[in-house]
Amino acid sequence: MYDSLIFDLDGTLWDATDIIKLTWNKILSDYPYIREPITKEELEKCMGLNLTEISRRLFPMCNENMQEELITKCCDLEVEILSQRGGSLYPTHEELRKLSQKLPLYIVSNCQSGYIESFFKGNNTSKYFKDFECAGSTGLSKGENIKLVMERNHLSSPAYMGDTAGDLEGAEVAGIPFIFASYGFGQAERYSHILQNFSGIFNII
Repeated sequence: MYDSLIFDLDGTLWDATDIIKLTWNKILSDYPYIREPITKEELEKCMGLNLTEISRRLFPMCNENMQEELITKCCDLEVEILSQRGGSLYPTHEELRKLSQKLPLYIVSNCQSGYIESFFKGNNTSKYFKDFECAGSTGLSKGENIKLVMERNHLSSPAYMGDTAGDLEGAEVAGIPFIFASYGFGQAERYSHILQNFSGIFNII
């Protein structure tokens, strides 16, 4: 049915919110006048958004320059620590190994540059994926980045798997089927397939 699979990252391949909360609150401890510590629930609601939208949501009391300063510092420390500790994987390494033997795997995320690399380094997962792209590197929307990965890897019938309405929108912009990871952080009204856990992907392919 598919010649490849393209994945969202947060809420689809891993949950990094514990480390993100830890690192972002460490940065915010230097700015106690700005806001209370960020909660995990707040971060979960931000998953799938681009960094500009996240900074506006979490730091609405700040001007744009301050929002950019805060989000940049938070993301820099986040990537550093995630590269060392990793996040909580939804699939096992064995599942990723088996899946990568059946189909080429790719990642497209709205994250900053370096974040996908921290997933690879911190969880030792780069060997399973052929290519990746993110908004922080291209400045493009998720749908356009999906198309970019499709074009440069000559993919004719991929599916995109994610856990939010933004992931659905990205798949629709790219004109490919959407697999909804309902175990993640968000919701989606339309999908070609819905998964209750990651291992359900083997029933589809």
